Amino acid sequence: MSDTTRYGSPKKRGFFSRLATQWQLALMSVPIFLYVLLFNYFPMWGWINAFKDYGNRKLVARGITPFNGLDNFKWLFSRQDFFIAIRNTLAMSVINLVFGTVSAVLLAVLLNELRQKAFKRTVQTVTYLPHFLSMVIVVAMAQNIFSSNGPVNDLLLRLGIVKSPVFWLGEGKYFWWLVGVINVWKEVGWGTIIYISAMTSIDPALYEAASIDGAGRLQKILHVTLPGIKSTFVILLIMNIGHLMEAGFEIQYLLGNGLTAAYSRTIDIFVLEYGTQNMDFGVATAAGIFKSVVAIILLVGANFIAKRLGEDTLV
Repeated sequence: MSDTTRYGSPKKRGFFSRLATQWQLALMSVPIFLYVLLFNYFPMWGWINAFKDYGNRKLVARGITPFNGLDNFKWLFSRQDFFIAIRNTLAMSVINLVFGTVSAVLLAVLLNELRQKAFKRTVQTVTYLPHFLSMVIVVAMAQNIFSSNGPVNDLLLRLGIVKSPVFWLGEGKYFWWLVGVINVWKEVGWGTIIYISAMTSIDPALYEAASIDGAGRLQKILHVTLPGIKSTFVILLIMNIGHLMEAGFEIQYLLGNGLTAAYSRTIDIFVLEYGTQNMDFGVATAAGIFKSVVAIILLVGANFIAKRLGEDTLV
């Protein structure tokens, strides 16, 4: 007996009726559901700490943490160092977003144009291998490369671009750009995977039609390849905009020092300092809530704008 005769038309079937016919898929989704519930939603119970006063050490030592309403948020937005952390976070996030997106699309297009499959696979493998390296290793490599007597300064001196070594790691004005360069080197190959997959789904007939019309390689890229991955690009851009408040933690914490603290301190480092060093869990939680709320606003806003422009959206 068909599902339609047993349960009625598909539109009228209830949730449990559909679940009974798709129990295999439901069973496969249980581990993911538990993972998200345990690591993404259950920790939200800790948000209650943002409304508690951990400043009174005597009461905290006795296991008493009185509620103080929105005092932690008020104190947070009265701190100049918190606004500096917001500035640094947004600056590095925007640099990573622009550099990462442009480099990933450019590399994907270049790889798509290669005709020698062996060379193409080699380049693709070499470029995405850094993704699997620990950030500790990556930062250690960067410190050697950009040191005063490192290969970058040596090259600049030999070419006559600079007269003395540049103090890349000790001047704050270089820090944001160094983070951007390091992130691009580490993640550009990994970021091209989705774009290359999207390019493989483009109908070859479009390229043939473009060739008949006399289009060259550049014109095919501009009028066939790039429009063919536009929906993928928009979806990834919306998701990346939702992560603008997450500039990273490891690279800033490992690469930063006292000389660049004003440029390397992100919201995550701010949370770490107040949550573990100062033991002020209320302020740290309040900063984390602020970051999450802004991220949600950015994600919804980007999705809304894309929808108004007639582009593909997440929802």
